[in-house]
Order: sequence, then C-alpha cells, then structure tokens
Amino acid sequence: MAPAELASPSIAVELVWSPRAGEVHQRHLLVAPGSNVEQALCACADFAPQLALLADLRIGVWGRIKPLTTVLRENDRIEVYRPLTVDPKEARRQRYKARGQRIVSRHRPLAGKSSA
Repeated sequence: MAPAELASPSIAVELVWSPRAGEVHQRHLLVAPGSNVEQALCACADFAPQLALLADLRIGVWGRIKPLTTVLRENDRIEVYRPLTVDPKEARRQRYKARGQRIVSRHRPLAGKSSA
C-alpha cells in the first residue's frame, strides 16, 4: 500500500437518490471504514436537505432494503427510495386511458411455446 493510503484510510461508496420524479442525483463519497449508512448520508453535503425527510424514505444497499445502521463495505451503492405517489398499476391504467391505445409491452410474446 502507498503511504497516503495508510495515513487516511477510507472506503469509496456511491449515493444515489431522486428528490422528485425525473431528477436523479449521484455522488461518490469517501467514508471511514466501519461507517454505517446514516453516517454516509450525513457526510454528503448535497443530501443535507433530504435528511429531514429520512423517516419517510426507505434506504437500500444494492437494491435491498437495509437499516441505517448497516455497516458499509468498499464500493457499496446506497440507494434512497421515495414513497410512491401513485400505484404503478393505476398509473399504467391512467396512461392507457389518456392515450386511448394499447401500451406495447417490452416483453417477448409467448407465441410458439406450447404447454405439451
């Protein structure tokens, strides 16, 4: 290891959050080894306005919901999830009603597959 790494050990983590629809923020942070999710969130100055809403937000690491006391590891990705404003199924129904046409699925049809 280089002498600089020994003098100030830190681990790199990524913080991703979306304060409102259509807006995504991503920050790379250096935190002390043994830091937990809450400490990393408090360490990010850009995330400070969201700290007041922390009780209403769900936090995950690599797509899995985790408590704020979760100890971070090198290259972890902290994700902050907003509460849903509309049920996804209801939003799809509203889009269909507004457009008046079928919404094309991105999934491949099951044509050609048989149950035999």
